[in-house]
Amino acid sequence: MKVKKEEEFRRSVFTRRALALGALQIGGLGFLGWRLNKLQVEEGERYATLAEENRVSARLLAPPRGRILDREGRVIAGNQMNWRALMVAEGAGDVAAVLETFSRIVPLAEHERARIERELRRRRRFVPVIVREFLTWEEMARIELNAPDLPGLSVDVGQTREYPEREHMAHVVGYVAPPAEADIGDDPLLELPGIRVGRAGIERFHDRTLRGRAGAVRLEVNAVGRVIRELDRREGQQGQDIGVSIDADLQRTVRARCEEGTSAVVLDARNGEILAMATQPSFDPNLFNSGVSAAQWREWTNRRSTPLINKVTNGLYAPGSTFKMVVALAALDARVCTPGDRVPCPGYYDLGDTRFHCHARYGHGSLDMRQGIKYSCDCYFYEMAKRTGMDRIAAMANRLGLGVDLEIELPGTRRGLVPTRAWRQAQGKPWNLGDTVVHGIGQGFYQLTPLSLAVMSARIASGRAVQPHLTRTIGGRPARGTRPDDWPSLGIPDRDLRLMRDAMWAVVNEEGGTARTAKLPASMGQMAGKTGTTQVRRVSREQRERGFRVESLPREWRPHALFVAFAPYDNPLYAISVVVEHGTSGSGAAAPIARDIMTDVFNRFRQPPVPAGARVAEALPPRPAAGRP
Repeated sequence: MKVKKEEEFRRSVFTRRALALGALQIGGLGFLGWRLNKLQVEEGERYATLAEENRVSARLLAPPRGRILDREGRVIAGNQMNWRALMVAEGAGDVAAVLETFSRIVPLAEHERARIERELRRRRRFVPVIVREFLTWEEMARIELNAPDLPGLSVDVGQTREYPEREHMAHVVGYVAPPAEADIGDDPLLELPGIRVGRAGIERFHDRTLRGRAGAVRLEVNAVGRVIRELDRREGQQGQDIGVSIDADLQRTVRARCEEGTSAVVLDARNGEILAMATQPSFDPNLFNSGVSAAQWREWTNRRSTPLINKVTNGLYAPGSTFKMVVALAALDARVCTPGDRVPCPGYYDLGDTRFHCHARYGHGSLDMRQGIKYSCDCYFYEMAKRTGMDRIAAMANRLGLGVDLEIELPGTRRGLVPTRAWRQAQGKPWNLGDTVVHGIGQGFYQLTPLSLAVMSARIASGRAVQPHLTRTIGGRPARGTRPDDWPSLGIPDRDLRLMRDAMWAVVNEEGGTARTAKLPASMGQMAGKTGTTQVRRVSREQRERGFRVESLPREWRPHALFVAFAPYDNPLYAISVVVEHGTSGSGAAAPIARDIMTDVFNRFRQPPVPAGARVAEALPPRPAAGRP
């Protein structure tokens, strides 16, 4: 009986244990089933993606940079193939040893090694770094032959920027260079080997438009990240082309007309398009592709003539007598005179105990406004400035595009300075009447660019507030500002503008005008302009009395020469300004260059000739007889 009870007890214990174990097994299998469902059904897509990411490496591809084209569609900034050696630090192992081996195959300069090491430290280990660009076929053959000794290094083909016009377009197009750390930010595109960003000119202003969109390549990799094969490739989207208003043929011709220290710019007077913009000297932007050497940079920066600076937009000069139309318009606007008011010129102008001289030692006699501009009489404009006041003169200058931001697509362009009483007082100094008189002839504190002087000419010629611009098309679509109607009226009375145009016509075409050297060939119509000469050193009374001659001075002490103009007179199409540093006189140095450039413009664009003598005469004041008064 006792044995039977023990047997039943053992069976009951076994049954309970079996049930518990079965429950545990069922629970375990249930959990495994739930977990499998969770992993394979509910989160299956996520884990498949993670597995795929472990197997596949996606990398960005640098897109081709958009081209820059001149007004005729010719490439002035394009791309060319560039064979290069790339290194991935992750696959190289001992980077220093690989670089040492590479330098025995293809010699590396010290600055190149420093640049490579700097980029390797800056970038993540799986991002390729350029070791050497512009490889020759012989160099590529040597690298491939020694490939087993160069782990992590490969030969690749990319693109580099090419500027076929070289120094002719450098200041307009600008150049590109590798991005700095500050440029990269969160944009992975800028980490790619060979990528370039605009550093100056159109390249910088339209950088994002030209940059394009990155492509991508999917590579199958093993557990340690080594590439096995390429799975898929999507090429990048090339940046948009930018069409500019510059004519490449005209640009080369204009630069050939300019000697060292000369700046010249030609605008379409109707809409502000820049047709040519030249500064001598210049530089070759292609040198920035492979990196400018320290010696080359020192050569550029130590030159007195500053080849890296676009003097059309950044050179600052007093405007001299080219400013006299501004003073005349300000006087008419303030109603302090009429065009027929006459002012005597004995060769000097006394204000208190100070004597201001006219460039004509023995004076011009009695002149009205038209004659004052024609003969460039200083005494006439001393008086007009005194009557008008500096603030009114400055306001008119701003309306004509002087001393204001012209918003041209060249970053770093300087606005210049037209002084006012408030500006001077902010410096803690008073503005007196003598300052106003001096500024009436374009001397004093003025700092204006050749570009702004050309804009002034275009606005006087057109009567519209045209803005200078270079962009003609973006991605083949016309940009704003190509039509004259895009620009509003200046709000200056037509009779006043016609008087200025007629006086500028007399400067070039009438006997006694200061720019007879600028007269165009008869078959090309007539040009209207104004000369200017600005001192860089003061001429004392003693020097004047001794019969001082500017030509006796060293060149760097001689005055700058300026000339502004528009043509044809009766239907203005083009406006121009020329500045010759230390050129001595506007009529002798700048005006002949402007005449030759304007002749080139007419030959290039083949505008119909303007009949000699055909001029706008309506509502102009009566013309006095030719000759000195």
